[in-house]
Amino acid sequence: MLELFLAKYNYWIVILLMMTGLYIVVARGNLVKKIIGLNVFQTSVFIMYISLGKVSGGTAPILTGKDEIFSNPIPHVLILTAIVVGIATTALGLAFVVRIREAYDSIEDDEIDDAEQQDMTRDLEGRVR
Repeated sequence: MLELFLAKYNYWIVILLMMTGLYIVVARGNLVKKIIGLNVFQTSVFIMYISLGKVSGGTAPILTGKDEIFSNPIPHVLILTAIVVGIATTALGLAFVVRIREAYDSIEDDEIDDAEQQDMTRDLEGRVR
């Protein structure tokens, strides 16, 4: 059993990171913590794709004229692109958090919902009069 665990340790790390990131996103009310949870989840997906692209005993896909086993470079290239997209998404999310903080004076989900409900109630009362 331990041999099976150690043979596929990278997949266990993926599962651990994925579940940790999902828990942070779902359980936390702080918007910055939610963004961090999304980044942890995203990192687990990166590790999974890189693990899938590696072939045991494979080398870099450089043609030498000999018969060799190559690792697939496509997942690695896709992950480089995904890292850039992830950084841009994180920056945009943090910019939204700053704007939300300016507008509602909080970055907690429940406080923002309460402020939004109060704003809607005031708008409805203003229209009725």
